Amino acid sequence: MLDDFMWRAALAGLGVGLAAAPLGCFVVWRRIAYFGDATAHAAILGVALALLWNISIFAGVVSIALLMAISVSLLSGKGYAMDTLLGVMAHSALAIGLVAVSFVAGVRIDLHAYLFGDILAVGKTDLVIIWSGAILVIGLMLWRWQALLTATLNEELAHASHINPRREQLVLTIALAIVVAVALKVVGALLIAALLIIPAATARPFSRTPEQMAVIAAVIAMAATTGGLRAAYTFNTPTGPTIVSLAAMFFVISTLASQGWQRFARQH
Repeated sequence: MLDDFMWRAALAGLGVGLAAAPLGCFVVWRRIAYFGDATAHAAILGVALALLWNISIFAGVVSIALLMAISVSLLSGKGYAMDTLLGVMAHSALAIGLVAVSFVAGVRIDLHAYLFGDILAVGKTDLVIIWSGAILVIGLMLWRWQALLTATLNEELAHASHINPRREQLVLTIALAIVVAVALKVVGALLIAALLIIPAATARPFSRTPEQMAVIAAVIAMAATTGGLRAAYTFNTPTGPTIVSLAAMFFVISTLASQGWQRFARQH
């Protein structure tokens, strides 16, 4: 029988998987993987400022993640290549966050937990925050799904359909900030982008519609979090990296299976 902390960890993993999967599909479709990575790196600065100002960690991370994402959106096209801008801001935010943590007096901080996650330490309050964030992200995705999809496929078509691509970008930005905040406890700042991208990329070869890809990605993400949690508990390995490693294994199997099926189809 699993202990209570394992049940809490499993529920946390399921919540993060459900939240990250549909958003990860848009990250893959828009080819903005580095954008997610930059927002995740900024989470450490959010943690440091939250501790310095004695506010909720969740509020600090969401605020800084939103600030990072909006800043990148505003500065893009101002003379800097997007990848350069993201690289500068992501690593600067991470470095400043790590320096800021050293100024937090009287608080013992486990940086390893924030960088790589500590899902086994999830408490009841964390669980409420994670599932509240997951439900909010899922609700946003369902509400704006068609508009987001149209803006992702073709901006001109979006304008013709009276859809504002910048507004949809803001919706994605808000959803991304929330996912980063809720996933921080599960996989950590350095691995959040992997949990966004890998399940979506794994689902892509087996999906005929965007909706199908989102559902398959959600199943893969939940399987990776719960399976990785169990494997980490059994083999005494770091939980966050184990979850991402299992997701990567699913991706390799998916890629090999897809290529094998394509070769079989061509020969027959």
